[in-house]
Amino acid sequence: MGHHTMLDTLLSDIGPTAMVLAALVMFTAGLVKGIVGFALPMVAVSGLGSFLPATYAVAGLLLPALLTNIWQGLRDGPRAAFETVMKWWRLTVIVVVVIGCVAPFVAIMSQQLLFLILGVGVTGFTLLQLSGWTPSEAMVRHQVAEWLAGIFAGIFGGLAAVTGPPIVLYLLASNVKKAEQVRLQGIIFFLGLALLVVIHGQTGVLNASTGPLSVLLILPAFAGMALGLWVQDRMDQVTFRRATQIVLVIAGLNLLRRGIFA
Repeated sequence: MGHHTMLDTLLSDIGPTAMVLAALVMFTAGLVKGIVGFALPMVAVSGLGSFLPATYAVAGLLLPALLTNIWQGLRDGPRAAFETVMKWWRLTVIVVVVIGCVAPFVAIMSQQLLFLILGVGVTGFTLLQLSGWTPSEAMVRHQVAEWLAGIFAGIFGGLAAVTGPPIVLYLLASNVKKAEQVRLQGIIFFLGLALLVVIHGQTGVLNASTGPLSVLLILPAFAGMALGLWVQDRMDQVTFRRATQIVLVIAGLNLLRRGIFA
């Protein structure tokens, strides 16, 4: 009985059309994540945010993103995941701590400000990528680069679970192999999201209406990701890198559009 009531509440809040659209957006977000190893939240926030309030967009992606990252992080087995975390422990800790500090502000920020910050951030990272700029190897070897990547990732991760762009930019510059990059992203994103789910359970962003939406979007996210992983396994490093950059651009511009024209 409880399930029916929750589903009815959700349907009366957003309507059946929005639910079908949300499932399509989440399938696409899962597909992109399967191919490039990140960007589920970016695609989901910019897609869901085009027809749902910002809090619904953020809450809706939490559970699909959390569960797809467990799959991504553990795809090569627990030992590989553990070794990767040990190697990149500092970056991981910085991201998670900053997310914990920033996330509570989502409940009190205006929607327009949220989309603007996200749009400017993601578009900025992307334009850096497209201009051909990447941090030099000397810069990447320096701990400052790791701290900056971690702090920026934590800020955007705390605001809308969009932890990807700074981490991806840093790892691309560090010339990390495709499999390790995808695995590390999965682990960092999972830890950050687990924290977000707890925080937003407290702030009320994840509630009786937005929670069921998040549960319903798990299946389309997994279906999309399964197809995306199949594509990624057949992709070389250069194509993978280019696909990653293209995804960053599109998502960034769409978020910026939402912020400016909201």
